Amino acid sequence: MVLKTRDKFIEVARQLFARKGVENTTMNDIASASDKGRRTIYTYFRSKRDIFNAVIESETDQLLTRLRLIVARDTSPEEKLLEYVECRFETMKEIVSRNGSLRAGFFRDVRKVDRARKVITRKETAMLREILQQGVEQGVFDIPNLNHYAVIITQAIHGLDVPYIRDTLSDEGIDKEMLKRYISDLILKGIKNR
Repeated sequence: MVLKTRDKFIEVARQLFARKGVENTTMNDIASASDKGRRTIYTYFRSKRDIFNAVIESETDQLLTRLRLIVARDTSPEEKLLEYVECRFETMKEIVSRNGSLRAGFFRDVRKVDRARKVITRKETAMLREILQQGVEQGVFDIPNLNHYAVIITQAIHGLDVPYIRDTLSDEGIDKEMLKRYISDLILKGIKNR
């Protein structure tokens, strides 16, 4: 029951944030839309920022679940890396698109984006490190420092989130499919054993 109530608050908050924006949504709005009292919401969340962080965590859990499935597949490290990059871009696009007003905040407030990313960056980096490690062990990748490369590749992918979601690289003749292929090729050619 406790988990269901908390999850309901998170989903209702996500919907309200998406429709009205985080700034225009109050804790009273969330409690009322959840058919719960204001006091009840405060037993689960201390503030609107807490519930906002829970919404972000819930949304990013979808991404992490999909990426974990790719890492666990019985395919080559190269294939995993390609799938990982594609899945990462597409899932982030889905998450941002699904969340209406949150999308505007995503593009407007870089600090908010960075805070949201901190929640998952370490987990993404660990999964990427696992793919890279597998490639090194199989003699496919030549990587002098797995930790550093995993961090740099993760950050490079994050840096392309907004251009991918907004499709701004199409102005340069680079569509989304090309971007996914180019970033994957760039990574693979940089780490592939020659």
